[in-house]
Amino acid sequence: MSVSESEGLLRGADPIRGVERQEARLAWGLVLPAVGTILLVALFPLAWTVWESVHLHDLRMPWLGRPFIGAANYLEALGDPRFWGALGHTAFFAATSVGLELILGLGLALAMNRAFRGRGLVRAAILVPWAIPTVVAGLLWRFMFAGEGGIVNETLLDLGLLREPLVWFIEAETAWVPVILADVWKTTPFVALLLLAGLQNIDASLYEAARIDGAAAWGQFRHVTLPLLKPAILVALIFRTLDAFRVFDLVYALTGGGPGTSTEPIALYTFNALLQNLRFGYGSALSVIVFAITFGLALIYIRLLGAELTGSKR
Repeated sequence: MSVSESEGLLRGADPIRGVERQEARLAWGLVLPAVGTILLVALFPLAWTVWESVHLHDLRMPWLGRPFIGAANYLEALGDPRFWGALGHTAFFAATSVGLELILGLGLALAMNRAFRGRGLVRAAILVPWAIPTVVAGLLWRFMFAGEGGIVNETLLDLGLLREPLVWFIEAETAWVPVILADVWKTTPFVALLLLAGLQNIDASLYEAARIDGAAAWGQFRHVTLPLLKPAILVALIFRTLDAFRVFDLVYALTGGGPGTSTEPIALYTFNALLQNLRFGYGSALSVIVFAITFGLALIYIRLLGAELTGSKR
């Protein structure tokens, strides 16, 4: 022990705590830029949106100023049938598209998890739809379904599945078909990639043990693959449900929310209130509601994922 350390101990100083304080100051110095960026990019716009949502801010009537109106914007939204319709459309779109993507993505992941010649090329090719910009994908699918002489109509007529061509975008029931198919086509590869990562973490010896016990392919899938793949499935559900609940660009490019407002999701309704009707206060209230719903869904999924991981460790 040096003379200075001996003097420090005599004076009651703890060299270990001094080093810990220096490391803590260094850690805060390294973390503060990231924290400041998060506050600037995420929390400040959120706080500003909340502030706007409790004020009357209508650019069509600038002489009114920005008076404080409390929860009036929220009450107007909750009493608006169009808001509930848009929320129902969003829930229907998210449930249908995410469900199909999980089923198809699981099938693709199981296929890509097998050893075969050219597997790397197949994996890269499957990701091509996911890499295409959403607006481009939406315009592509609109072209395929547009008009009575579109590619889809001609194909279905040649296969004998249709007796006469359909005008897909004139009825609500048929307008949803290209919207859901376009989303499934584009994002199923992403789900498959997440599930493939989960499949590759499963120990192959478990399948060998199941085969020794006499389990067939379905038994191995049911008792080995699915239980061990649940965390990856929940992760895929988190990403895709939240993304589907905020869908905007795909619907905007395909149907514009039509016919009428029959395919209008909540994000498109918020966009119309904000940038077309110039009701910044009301549109901000809608944005806060969407944020609250997606945040609640994220919390539910994270709790389910945490419970699943805890159960698997036990």
